[in-house]
Amino acid sequence: MALTTLDAKTALVVIDLQQGIVAMPAAHSTAEVVQRAATLADAFRRHGLPVVLVNVTGGAPGRAEQQRPASGFPAGFADLVPELKQQPSDHRVTKRTWGAFTNTDLEAYLREQGVTQIVLAGVSTSIGVESTARFAHELGLNIAFAVDAMTDMHQDAHTHSLTRIFPRLGETGTTQEVLDLLEKARA
Repeated sequence: MALTTLDAKTALVVIDLQQGIVAMPAAHSTAEVVQRAATLADAFRRHGLPVVLVNVTGGAPGRAEQQRPASGFPAGFADLVPELKQQPSDHRVTKRTWGAFTNTDLEAYLREQGVTQIVLAGVSTSIGVESTARFAHELGLNIAFAVDAMTDMHQDAHTHSLTRIFPRLGETGTTQEVLDLLEKARA
């Protein structure tokens, strides 16, 4: 379903746009993803809407076939990219799992702010973004996906999330469509 509306209290949630992750190879230009997410963050701030910046500093415990580095992430890996221009009014969430809700204060923060919808952007489409979206959906939040403000390490995983999963969880649109709806709703 195409993006139709933004609720009066919509928050932007930007997933894992941090130094270590945007430096990795990706299906689409991470520079363009960062630029679009920064544009969204600026617009949400201008309209007095919540901006949540999420980074990851670890992984969930347990065995997996694909191993994480035993020594953890290198210095600076979790630092948010400067293009996001983090502001004191932004809410910062540091996660240690794929999704931004597990063992964080994100749900409590959104409820405290009266948020009924989130716009999601970031990396990785099939991991951090999708995991966060699934949890948000289960919480009853409306979800809009800024599909050109996200990418994945693998094109097939990105495409699968965009075409198979996200339409079942919310509405999809471009950064410009989100910006247009913001302007229209607050005109």
